[in-house]
Amino acid sequence: MTRLRFVPALLLLALVAFSATPAAAEIRLPGFFGDHMVLQQEMPLPVWGWADPGQQVTVTLGGNKATATADAKGNWKVELPAMKAGGGPQKLTATSGDQTVTLSDILLGEVWLCSGQSNMEWTVQSSTNAGAEIAAANYPEIRQIKFNHLTSAAPQNDVSGTWQICSPQTAGGFTACGYFMARTLYKELNVPVGLINSSWGGTRIEPWTPPVGFAGVDELKDLSSMVQRRTPGTPENTALTKGHMAAVEKWLADAKAKEAAGQPIPASPAAPDDLQPHVGAGDPTAIYNSMIHPLIGLPFRGAIWYQGESNHGEGMLYKHKMDALITGWRKIWNMGDFPFFYVQIAPYMYGDEKPEVLPIFWEAQAAALDIPNTGMVVINDVATLNDIHPPKKQEVGLRLANLALRDVYDKQDVVADGPTFKELKQEKGALRVVFDNVAGGLKSRDDQPLTDFEVIGVDSGWVKADARIDGDSVILTSKEIDQPVAMRFAWNKAAEPNLVNSAGLPTSAFRAGEVPKPDALPKVGAAKGFKLIYDLDLATLPQGIKYDVDNSKQPIQFDRIGYLLELQTSGGERKAAFVSMDAFTDDLTKIGVPTFASGASFQQPVKSLTIWVSGADLATGTDLDGGNIEFWPNNYATQNSAKVPGASDQLYDFGDAKFDPVDGYGSMQVHNGAGQQTVFAINHWRAGNGADIGIGNSTGETRDWTFNGNASQYTHKRLRVLVRPVN
Repeated sequence: MTRLRFVPALLLLALVAFSATPAAAEIRLPGFFGDHMVLQQEMPLPVWGWADPGQQVTVTLGGNKATATADAKGNWKVELPAMKAGGGPQKLTATSGDQTVTLSDILLGEVWLCSGQSNMEWTVQSSTNAGAEIAAANYPEIRQIKFNHLTSAAPQNDVSGTWQICSPQTAGGFTACGYFMARTLYKELNVPVGLINSSWGGTRIEPWTPPVGFAGVDELKDLSSMVQRRTPGTPENTALTKGHMAAVEKWLADAKAKEAAGQPIPASPAAPDDLQPHVGAGDPTAIYNSMIHPLIGLPFRGAIWYQGESNHGEGMLYKHKMDALITGWRKIWNMGDFPFFYVQIAPYMYGDEKPEVLPIFWEAQAAALDIPNTGMVVINDVATLNDIHPPKKQEVGLRLANLALRDVYDKQDVVADGPTFKELKQEKGALRVVFDNVAGGLKSRDDQPLTDFEVIGVDSGWVKADARIDGDSVILTSKEIDQPVAMRFAWNKAAEPNLVNSAGLPTSAFRAGEVPKPDALPKVGAAKGFKLIYDLDLATLPQGIKYDVDNSKQPIQFDRIGYLLELQTSGGERKAAFVSMDAFTDDLTKIGVPTFASGASFQQPVKSLTIWVSGADLATGTDLDGGNIEFWPNNYATQNSAKVPGASDQLYDFGDAKFDPVDGYGSMQVHNGAGQQTVFAINHWRAGNGADIGIGNSTGETRDWTFNGNASQYTHKRLRVLVRPVN
């Protein structure tokens, strides 16, 4: 973002403030009140707008009337009593003196807010069998209003749109998910249905979320603080603005003095980054401010949400962001825990991305069901793996409608969920997976053997499971594993599993059981006689270096130091490397991760390497020459300033140069220089899940894993540091 100077920044904030307050020259309603509007039945109906201060405004709808007086800023609001659907179209009038605003063809019915990214914005005309669907779309009591794409740094109080009556001439432009849901509701309930289409393709969840939503989730406190700093009018933003104003005033006085003295005038101080307001479509709160906030006060029955593709790499963090969105909207509307139904995103290839990234995201979406009065539609049976926009939106809308019919409209005979995991039981040579929501029973969607079940054993990786249905359970076995201990289902971005219930509804990805953690140490004969000094679960790196075992205070004399690094991906792939060498220090506190606090810093040859490896391409042997370590907390560069034989000046490898700051990126690397190989590397540990971790040489522009940021790909990552005591 271009850095704004102070005066333009103030001008921008002034324009924002001006645009948020409409001119009050005549009586006016919000831009989303209009002809053909659908209002929510059976709820009190607020109507509001603007007029001259002190002006009295009377609103009528059907036989109901209410009066209010515009306040000093020209705002007025009335509340009409709840009304039932039926009785045909009505007029809504707002009258003040000789001015009257009349809205015609107003219906009472069921109103649903439809939001999200492109799969919610996806239209009927782009869906499967579009021609026939549009030709049959003669439903004048289904209506939609869609808003243009807008952002704002501050909450706005108006947004405009046009209500359209569903017909073959208009239905092609309706949100497909919303329309197909509305069509089912209309047929089942026989009441008008209104769709408020506030969606925007390609957007993340954060721009749709209000500040109060972020503030209510502990896991998002940093994001919440940033929002407060960047939102005009907050105490945090005001304090930053005043501080910048003081700096500008000081500069201005100095600049005038230097100008008078004929001296060069220094550049004015730049506005802090946190004074750059959130106005981009990817910025937190920016879309909420313009496309959701203006609607506050307008009653609706519930919301449907189809979004996540733009956040799909975030794993369980997305669950917390869903919490912020849903609870935030509920707080600002003050309608209680209104229904919130959402669509789990579909299988899609996502380029070269690891296959488990998407299932972990599906798991996070499913976890959001812990939020009260929510429901999730699973669509892994109607996906298009080469298209992120599955066109068969009829099924998506139907499933959303079924959630509403069952949970909102009390149609208890409606089956709205596919099979959901209940419990896992171990049986001899097998696992029994028990399901809820089986309806009339489990079955295969295509009458073929069940797919996408995998199991793992104590000493195995993940393997395909043979799966058979047994009542409300699926029995999993494998000829490759005597006794499976854990299972997973649909754990691949391309998974299109065939397990469904009698209603044909599919099962979401899930996993169960405790995946065994590998322990290679008993297999490493070269480690015989060594004593454990440090044991570190590298999964805890986001909380800093916190050893599970720390024996560094024990008085031990030793002649060799050993390191065992074990890695396992969510796919069950395992790697392990053990390397030992003649002791390069006699201080146990300096042989662990070389943090700034430890004072450890070594760049030197080490003698008599012994290397053992499992599952990785790495040279092994005993009493090897050419060993080298790079242990330091510093930043570093590629220059081979230490003149390590065979090292490169252009690549990050086994001959790099450390630089300030001392408390910087950080390197913990053991190298077999003679073999031109990195034995193992743990770098940038302060990045937590973004740390660099690897065994053997990395590929690309580095050989020592620098800048790989790959720690998150390992579900198990463990470092043990050992020494061989001297008797």
